[in-house]
Amino acid sequence: MIKSIPFITALFFSSAVIAQIDPALLKRIPKDTTIPVLNMDAVYNRPFVAVGKLPVSVGGYMEANWQHLGTDGISEGHQFQFRRMTLFVSSAIGKRLKFLSEIEFEDGAKEISIEFAALDMEIHPLLNLRGGIILNPIGAFNQNHDGPKWEFTDRPIAATQMLPATWSNAGFGVYGKYYKKDWMFGYEAYLSGNFDNTIIDNAENKTFLPAAKNNKERFEEINSGLPLLTAKVAVRNNKIGELGLSFMGGVYNKFQDDGLQLDDKRRVDVFAIDFNSTLPRLNTFITAEWAWIKVNVPSTFTQQYGNKQQGGFIDIVQPVVKKPILGWQNATINLACRIEYVDWNKGKFTSTGGNIAEDLWSIMPAISFRPTSQTVLRLNYRHQSQRDLLGNPPAKTGGFIFGISTYF
Repeated sequence: MIKSIPFITALFFSSAVIAQIDPALLKRIPKDTTIPVLNMDAVYNRPFVAVGKLPVSVGGYMEANWQHLGTDGISEGHQFQFRRMTLFVSSAIGKRLKFLSEIEFEDGAKEISIEFAALDMEIHPLLNLRGGIILNPIGAFNQNHDGPKWEFTDRPIAATQMLPATWSNAGFGVYGKYYKKDWMFGYEAYLSGNFDNTIIDNAENKTFLPAAKNNKERFEEINSGLPLLTAKVAVRNNKIGELGLSFMGGVYNKFQDDGLQLDDKRRVDVFAIDFNSTLPRLNTFITAEWAWIKVNVPSTFTQQYGNKQQGGFIDIVQPVVKKPILGWQNATINLACRIEYVDWNKGKFTSTGGNIAEDLWSIMPAISFRPTSQTVLRLNYRHQSQRDLLGNPPAKTGGFIFGISTYF
């Protein structure tokens, strides 16, 4: 934290300087809604503010909420949480050269991280180079995770507790897009930092990919010495929706040291499919994502550490009111529902042949109010059921969550 003090000081000094600038020099750059976009465009498809003739544009978002949840009748009572504040800084460095960074402050700045900081070099619409700290494009949520875009206070369980949400690494790669009339095609491919042994050696005592996010060394070195490959292709039809297929895989364990063989190479591989669409006339928005994980767990480990996992979610959002409300000209009230499921240990016990039951399902109805498209107030109710490894009667969790999120 001490090492972060100079950065934080500079950041707030810069904010103070901007605050003193004549408002006439501030120009809001809206999200581009004229050009068809894919999930891969989410990193740039955000509102920014340009300050006069300065070479950078800035923006960001925040999330805060109140919740009252209980599990099997036991509750911690009322809780207020400041989930995160994220800052964006972008710059058009030169012709076909642009830079964007995303810095996140979580839990009241208890944790500060750089989620994205990359230089893009545009050679051709179908061939662009990217290098720096990149968001690995597995599924859709990992790249398109900004709070104001969602009607739910919590991020999807499969994206945060099975997959490592906002999973980013130092790396390099290529991406490109092509569109014609109602059709659009896009791809991304990166070599980057990798997972490590913590995915099977962690405080959760199970196979847990998000544990690798705690290893800050991944921005400097790869545990296995071999890069992680992440690749995605997406196809979109403006009348149907977007379909994405992605893969992420590599060797996660330290299998050699100074040329000495220590262990067999052990891989982690993830496959994901995502889809989003807006139904005509009703304007119902549907987004869904499902992922399969395969981890080569050593045979000396107990079956408490699963070698297969799967899970995902589906969101359904229905606008019910769209009209001027309390002076906001384009206010919207939405009804929504999220259904999600995760199986952390897919398979059978070798000793008994019975199913391993470590799974969870949740349903979360919601109502949200958007005074503008960039700000949302949302009330959710969570009903969740989770079973342990042996399939004992599930733990039931329920309660209300109210939150706000906005771009700025």
